[in-house]
Amino acid sequence: MKTKRSLKHVACLAAWVGLAAPAWAFQQAPQLETREKAGQLPPLKDRLPLQPEVVKPLQRAGTFGGVLRTAIRASGDHNAILRLVGNQGLVRWSTDFNQVVPNVAESWSLDASATTYTFKLRKGMKWSDGTPFTADDVLFSMNDLAGNREFSSSPPAAFVSDGKFAEVTRLDDATVQFRFSGPYLGFIEALALPVNQYPTLYQKKYCSQFHPAYNPAVREQTGNANIKDWAALMRIRCGDIEVPTRWGNPARPTLDPWVLVEPYGGGVSRVVMERNPYFWQVDTAGRQLPYIDRLQISIISDVESILLASISGQLDFQHRHIYAIQNRPVLAENQQKGGYKLMSFRPLGANSVGLYFNYSTRNEALRKYLRQKDFRVALSLASDRREVNEIVFLGQGTPWQIGPAKESKWYNEKLATQYTRHDPAAANALLDKLGLTRRDGQGFREYPEGGRVSLNVIAAIQLAQQVQSLELLRKQWAKVGVELVISASERSLFYDRALNNEYDVSTDLVGGGLDITQNPRAILAVHPQESRQSLPWVQWFRSGGKSGETPTESMQRRMALYERWKTASSQEEADRLFREILTLAADEFEVMGLVKPPRDPAIRNVKLQNVLEDMPAGWSYPTPAPALPQTWFFAR
Repeated sequence: MKTKRSLKHVACLAAWVGLAAPAWAFQQAPQLETREKAGQLPPLKDRLPLQPEVVKPLQRAGTFGGVLRTAIRASGDHNAILRLVGNQGLVRWSTDFNQVVPNVAESWSLDASATTYTFKLRKGMKWSDGTPFTADDVLFSMNDLAGNREFSSSPPAAFVSDGKFAEVTRLDDATVQFRFSGPYLGFIEALALPVNQYPTLYQKKYCSQFHPAYNPAVREQTGNANIKDWAALMRIRCGDIEVPTRWGNPARPTLDPWVLVEPYGGGVSRVVMERNPYFWQVDTAGRQLPYIDRLQISIISDVESILLASISGQLDFQHRHIYAIQNRPVLAENQQKGGYKLMSFRPLGANSVGLYFNYSTRNEALRKYLRQKDFRVALSLASDRREVNEIVFLGQGTPWQIGPAKESKWYNEKLATQYTRHDPAAANALLDKLGLTRRDGQGFREYPEGGRVSLNVIAAIQLAQQVQSLELLRKQWAKVGVELVISASERSLFYDRALNNEYDVSTDLVGGGLDITQNPRAILAVHPQESRQSLPWVQWFRSGGKSGETPTESMQRRMALYERWKTASSQEEADRLFREILTLAADEFEVMGLVKPPRDPAIRNVKLQNVLEDMPAGWSYPTPAPALPQTWFFAR
């Protein structure tokens, strides 16, 4: 994947506006045709933009109809819905993840100073309730919500430059401008990420009723309903990035290909979405997308049941929760019986099992040592990555730390391979040197002041590969006298523990194998949920030092470099700054990795067409949304 393009390249991309819609008779799904004839919908030409985006299907134009069946888990798995319907932002990633292309915006341009982006919206475009989508919606989303300290105490970092939130203005109904305080070449790529959809997330007409600037009575209403404040009410009714309530209100208008019929929430067994009659894309034959009528998303409590549903032919597309390499043999064996094809996706991540050492752990005795590099190095040397790879990953992975892949322009050998050898003798020597020489009756080391050297690691139970890896690691670390206590839980409790700082180590996937500039959470404490080397550091960074905990000198230097990188005025300067960030992260060694990911198994119904077989797999992409599920169809 290409990253951080020059100003000239950005300008070239900005000129790309997709295929122009020729003069043709647009076509729609039979069910919408019936509703139009019954007077329940306006004519199709009045529901589409004046110039709808024309999307060329991957293989061929499809036919209307069908129900796509897939599955998510019951606990905290709401982002899986976003991955399927897509983050319909101003821009999106190209299918091959090599460039950013227009999406809701018809085009964009960037001025010579690289500070001002001008977006042309699609004239005549509609929300799912038929209300026009205009620049006013973008301004409401950005100025009244994303940039409003009452709604977001720390504005989304992608829209902040030199500590200042973007100045977002309306030039006319179909033109908006984002002006930053300095050069910001990385903005377009940041805007393509799923966490930065803010400009197109909130419809002003519907959501303003929950905002005190437009409805003064809302503060009283929240009090009467025992809701904390208007911001909490807004999130309940209109959602936010990465919250389950985004998929909990069918009345909320969207720009998505499918809209909610049966919402996500506690106790439900499925989520159902039906085609959006106002969706703004057509194929090359003039057929309004999506082809598929309905999404039926089953909510299944455990990953084993999702795997069983996959191999028995109950699901038409599944990647999430079946991508463990151990599943490949059984998935391969049951292809004919299950009526599906086994696919192989390429992970974007740097590591399948990352261990984020918590510099801010509440365990005061342990914190002293976790913050010493020799202690972390000792734990890495005590880890037998080859054993983990052979047993858990069937020998298909590679012993690795957290650095970008070799094929990435950002490959840093030290960040990728340091301390990956298995050397218990060297680990013991380092721990002895730190003064942890005394042992208890079970052979575990003790602190000089007393108490066992014990680390509590949190893990999400559905990520079976990580839990299995930790079981091996527990035995490996015990051999050098360090106890590892595994706290595996459902995803929602896992996140609660992380956000409440109830862990010494957090296990998670490590992004950045092929998307490090879009996903730097393991080398920079910038993500409010995922940078678990210290979430209080993230608070410090996002608040400008007003809250949270002051980071180490190394992290402060990286944060400063990151801000300079975001505002670099040339490709050369940007590359130099980011390489310095990688070097500092390698020197500090805050996050440890075990195994570089093997390719992910995934399945599709043999009749499901236009599915990208070699799909990138990761959150930055976010799989499968940029591969345009709205163009998938069932062959007859």
